[in-house]
Amino acid sequence: MGRFLFVVPPLVGHVNPAVGTATVLAARGHDIAWAGHPELVRSLAGAGAVVHPCALPGDLPPRPAGLKGPAAFRFLWENFLVPLADAMAPGVRSAIGAYDPDVVVCDQQAVAGALVAESFGRTWVTSATTSAELVDPLAAMPKVAAWLDELLAELRARIGTAGGADPRFSPYGVLAYTTRALLGPVELPDRVWLVGPSVAARPTAADDFPWEWLDASALPTVLVSLGTANNDAGARFLNAAARALGAMAGRVRAVLVDPGGLVGGRLPDHLLVRPHVPQLQLLERLDAVVCHAGHNTVCEALWHGVPLVVAPIRDDQPIVAGQVVDAGAGVRLRFGRADAARIGGAVEAVLDPARGHREAAEAVGKSFRAAGGGESAADRLEALAAGAAASTGVTGADRGTGSSGCTGGVDNAGSEVRVP
Repeated sequence: MGRFLFVVPPLVGHVNPAVGTATVLAARGHDIAWAGHPELVRSLAGAGAVVHPCALPGDLPPRPAGLKGPAAFRFLWENFLVPLADAMAPGVRSAIGAYDPDVVVCDQQAVAGALVAESFGRTWVTSATTSAELVDPLAAMPKVAAWLDELLAELRARIGTAGGADPRFSPYGVLAYTTRALLGPVELPDRVWLVGPSVAARPTAADDFPWEWLDASALPTVLVSLGTANNDAGARFLNAAARALGAMAGRVRAVLVDPGGLVGGRLPDHLLVRPHVPQLQLLERLDAVVCHAGHNTVCEALWHGVPLVVAPIRDDQPIVAGQVVDAGAGVRLRFGRADAARIGGAVEAVLDPARGHREAAEAVGKSFRAAGGGESAADRLEALAAGAAASTGVTGADRGTGSSGCTGGVDNAGSEVRVP
């Protein structure tokens, strides 16, 4: 039995792939624990997940809605990811000391996990939940790359040890939740493992989705979603999408995900607005997805062979959107210029069988399933855990086992946490 500690940021799209891998490991009899935000982790991994709490930074400045490109990248690292690492480091240090893992699985944006695990001399693996870093997005921006290197060096001096690896890329291995069919012909080192998306069933609250609404019509169904972190930028786009799809009565029906209550006005009966949806279950019954090109949503749609209209906003989304288009699995729009006419035209294009988008999406989905996802990721982690145990001569039986990933938990109720 191996012991695996997953270090995750308070970001749904980064926790979900780890949950898929952790679920496979737990089913194989391994011991699982988490370091992160207890409420978020348990909402996605199950109420019994063992969570070592990590604090979150307070008083984070809001990100300007129009921030893009290098300015958005700098803001992300300087105003969120580095403060997050500083805040999480004590909790990660406590988790490793108390749990004594064989392998620490560190999300690429929870860099405290990598730096602290390295300072303990532990085997650690990168969990790359988006392919953006794999294509070296800063290759054409050497000044920004140098700035980030300096920022990470200062962070290492505060919470890690001198020297060591780039905390975004473990020398032991990188779990990349994608395949060549989407990533394209990017040159990668051998330690980057293209395991495919880790898609697993998720615990949900009471299912109040009106499935009878879907059953009432045989029209093609479209989902519109901008993810969980884009309310600041989403009002104009969601309302334009509502107008576009509202004008397509008799040709489509659509579900719009609107957690912020941004869509206004009276809507026709073939449009359904919901604050949240059971996305994985819904994808099985969809014909197209309109989204911001978030890696999780893109991969889950393609897993089900569903073509996409992608309108990237910032961060890794333009890179992922480019991969979708290059794979032939969708159409790209400029987020800032996506009016009702453009959105409607793009939806019609991806629904048109003659364009081949559905066929291309199904081909990518086939590559995802062949790669193995959580099963392949678990295989890699098991091999590392076995090697770590062999090098120390200490096994789970020697140490005793903690609570399994399905029961029990560690939660310092006094820790102040906040999901940004």
